[in-house]
Amino acid sequence: MMGIMRQKVASGSFSQPLQRIRPAILGLRSYSSSGKQMMVRDAINSAIDEEMGADPKVFLMGEEVGEYQGAYKITKGLLDKYGPNRVIDTPITEAGFTGISVGAAFHGLKPIVEFMTFNFAMQAIDHIINSAAKTCYMSAGQITVPIVFRGPNGAAAGVGAQHSQASIYVMYVLTSDLPLNFWQCYAPWYGSCPGLKVLTPYSAEDARGLLKAAIRDPDPVVFLENEILYGESFPISDEVVDPNFTIPIGKAKIEREGKDVTITAFSKMVGFSLKAAEILEKEGISAEVINLRSIRPLDRALINDSVRKTSRLITVEEGFPQHGVGAEICTSVIEDSFDYLDAPIERIAGADVPMPYAPNLEKMALPQIEDIVCAAKRACYRAVPVAAAA
Repeated sequence: MMGIMRQKVASGSFSQPLQRIRPAILGLRSYSSSGKQMMVRDAINSAIDEEMGADPKVFLMGEEVGEYQGAYKITKGLLDKYGPNRVIDTPITEAGFTGISVGAAFHGLKPIVEFMTFNFAMQAIDHIINSAAKTCYMSAGQITVPIVFRGPNGAAAGVGAQHSQASIYVMYVLTSDLPLNFWQCYAPWYGSCPGLKVLTPYSAEDARGLLKAAIRDPDPVVFLENEILYGESFPISDEVVDPNFTIPIGKAKIEREGKDVTITAFSKMVGFSLKAAEILEKEGISAEVINLRSIRPLDRALINDSVRKTSRLITVEEGFPQHGVGAEICTSVIEDSFDYLDAPIERIAGADVPMPYAPNLEKMALPQIEDIVCAAKRACYRAVPVAAAA
């Protein structure tokens, strides 16, 4: 495979004139602003398509990204449009194709590496951490590594512990021939590593804007998608479908304003938090919901500003509680806004156990909307504390 890559770089096949690119199967640029809706799957596809069209240095590599058009059909139409030199199917060897892609980034190309699940990225962790994340620092800034590692992340349904981690994904059935995959949240794993940027989109707007920003960024970016959200549609504005639309890395978004309690969440848990906020509103509690979008860098300023307004904080994540994203947010608020707190901080996270296989236990191992509602009531002193109830 390394020989093939060398031939492609040497022959300049990555910089073929754009006019020679074959037309795509899909009318990816035909998204109409009149419908005001876009699937997350389509948002990711369109972002990759536009960036590949605008920059001949961008290429895509991974298992089944070409002929099969992606395990989740994220890369549908791209092989026919850009050809096998820029949409590269690989063997089942994460360590191999990740290492090749990092090397290509060293030489000025802009690889997008797709992992069928971030569980499988564990096979390539040496290249992600020791090569991609550290090289810019170790070279005193002389070598940049413009690479994106992307794929599904988040809890999976009915696949047990090894195929389920909050950087692993939940199965969303689009067609009967799609694979079944796994659960674990890798956001805190990669978020603790200097040199990486870690993004966790929730909506179609997030997916499109953040991915385009990630591809253009000179540093390695870990882009943690959620399988459950691939088939979800979200309202979009005319601005979102503009080819120049990007979302700044490191900036969170207030999805819902409130004055009584702050709820921070990322990925699928943003939707859960918004539903919890609707329930709380009926009971007289005004919840402010923050979509983190970026885990590293973390928008500490926005979080602390919100907490100073509401005086209460709930963090929500699918991952394990120990050393999680919520723990980092709690520390930031304690360091910068402790005097503004009127109640103990509440943390909602997955259970500190490997993912169970049984459906009833699986549900108990993951955060639910009612968990967020109860936590908000405790923070606002509208319910009996957990310790007292026990």
